Amino acid sequence: MRKKILFTVFIMSLFTMQVKAQSVATMSGTSANAGLLIAMTLSETNPLNFGSSMLATSAGGTVLLPSNSTDRQYTGGVANSTATPIATVASYNVNGTGLETYAIVLPSTIIVSHTTVPTGINTMNISLMTARFNGADSDATTSTLAADGTDSFTLGATLTVQEDQVGGTYAGTFQVSVDYN
Repeated sequence: MRKKILFTVFIMSLFTMQVKAQSVATMSGTSANAGLLIAMTLSETNPLNFGSSMLATSAGGTVLLPSNSTDRQYTGGVANSTATPIATVASYNVNGTGLETYAIVLPSTIIVSHTTVPTGINTMNISLMTARFNGADSDATTSTLAADGTDSFTLGATLTVQEDQVGGTYAGTFQVSVDYN
């Protein structure tokens, strides 16, 4: 009887046992990507210089230096002068990965200070900076690098001369940066 029970259990286990077949699915041609951008460099080739202007009155005023020209525009008590130094727009060269778009970041205000007089109205603000990219017809803050990874741009701005501004030479520094979009 014992053999009969073992035989029956053995037969039943054959019917309840699951048979597992292994199946491996593979796919060829899957994708993997990587992008490497060359670190951007920015070099100044000309400084921003509003040149010499005349304090015609003590009222103050503005000097507008466009991004694409040294033809200054004046308001208030400030007028043109032919004395040196002459006006120059700031100019920069950009290098990076070809055909990539990028943007420039300009400061909202730059403060220039009188180089020798420590008292009186001895600082001026430069604001409303504008950029013009190589070959462009209008101002912008984004551009595309050429196929060889180069581009250039110029900067202009507005200098605000305060009432009773001290005459003389003013200087300051500012930061311009570029980065890929």
